Amino acid sequence: MQELQDRSSATKAGTIVADVVKFAKDLAFRDLPSGVVEHAKLVLLDTLGVLLAASNPKYSAPRILADLARSLGGTEESTVIGQGFKSSCVQAALVNGCMGYYCDLDAHHPEAVVHPAATLVPTCLAVGEREHSSGKEFLTAFIVGTDIDCRVSLALNPRVLYERGLHPSCIAGAIAAATSAGRLLNLNSEQFLRALGLAAQQTSGLLAWKEDFSENSRPFNHSIAARNGVTAALLAGEDFGAPPDLFEGRYNIFRAFSSEEGKDLGWLTRGLGVRFLIMDLAFKRYASCAFLHPGLDALLGIIEEQQLASKDIDHMVLRFPRNGAELIDGTELRSHSAQYILPVAAVHHQVMIDDILYDRCSDPEVKRLVECVEVVGDKDLDVDFPRRYASIVAIRTKSGREFSKRVDCAAGTPENPFRREEIEEKFFKLSKPAVGSTMAQQILDLTSDIENLADVRALGALLLR
Repeated sequence: MQELQDRSSATKAGTIVADVVKFAKDLAFRDLPSGVVEHAKLVLLDTLGVLLAASNPKYSAPRILADLARSLGGTEESTVIGQGFKSSCVQAALVNGCMGYYCDLDAHHPEAVVHPAATLVPTCLAVGEREHSSGKEFLTAFIVGTDIDCRVSLALNPRVLYERGLHPSCIAGAIAAATSAGRLLNLNSEQFLRALGLAAQQTSGLLAWKEDFSENSRPFNHSIAARNGVTAALLAGEDFGAPPDLFEGRYNIFRAFSSEEGKDLGWLTRGLGVRFLIMDLAFKRYASCAFLHPGLDALLGIIEEQQLASKDIDHMVLRFPRNGAELIDGTELRSHSAQYILPVAAVHHQVMIDDILYDRCSDPEVKRLVECVEVVGDKDLDVDFPRRYASIVAIRTKSGREFSKRVDCAAGTPENPFRREEIEEKFFKLSKPAVGSTMAQQILDLTSDIENLADVRALGALLLR
């Protein structure tokens, strides 16, 4: 057996994976720019609100996974958010990962088309509690993992992944989760290489959830990513064997998931440790596919500016980049359907997770407007896609008046950012029903000063409920 292990380690890792490991392992909190730290804390706060909202027992996917974790038992080391019990860090990552993406209100990276925080906050909390990590280590691991999540997706090319029916958030997320977990487990360089290799071995995540109208398997992809990344890091810490190089080895992730024309390995190391991609995350105002958010801003902008009521609308046209229009046009999955989301917003002036889970077509006005929406794939809008989801909404009223509005960057994106007060307001709106006003304020206060937290278990205690 020892001979086989020695022979397997003879294959050397390439320079790209070595550089990634060095960055992930050695980056010190003191080397992080203050702006990156402050932005990461806002992303963390935003994600905690989303997690707490999803912990409501009326939501089936998190509830079923929590019940499974409770029945399986395990070492009580990591909080299962809002469920009143702890489980193993692997089980906690599985359940909380689902909560992270369930409400579809978590921060995302528009160009990489990934939702890093939904996977990595659960990952860092689960492993951080197990290891009694400090707030500084927790936050650094979150920032590092976010960087790798975005970079892996961009290197693979999210367009190629979508064309192949693969979910970038799950493919890149497992590797990112292993990165954050490996950092918190204090893996050495060789173990870190193995953690990434073992994460690559487990990469999965189809877009088949688009045909699951229960909305259960969509967030389960983040469960998979968090669980598999944590498992990979734990196994690597036990010196479990692994492929040495997921980026440049013979059977690398690009061979499996990308294409020669589409891949760009430069993304993995370009600006590494200098440009932190967590700064490019966009906050979400609506519980729906982010592709629809600029169009929603345009629609509600017209309604407000022209003082329209939904009953005034006769026809709506959404022009969207042609390369992405298929994902939001005519799909039966409500969270991704322009024909459903725009009418809900026109009637209720918001879109929340319950609008996705419970069919609002029971409202005659929503049902009427569903038949009035047209999506047009516009090649002229492809120029910046997917970096930007430029959208044009045109409305014709029953009286014959016509209005049009273009939005290139939705509210909450780096180009059109939320104010801190807006992020805090969103957090309170999502968290208060779960934990109450006093506890929500305590979570906000702790998060705002998390770099001075001695043990991240204090955060877990507030989220336990």
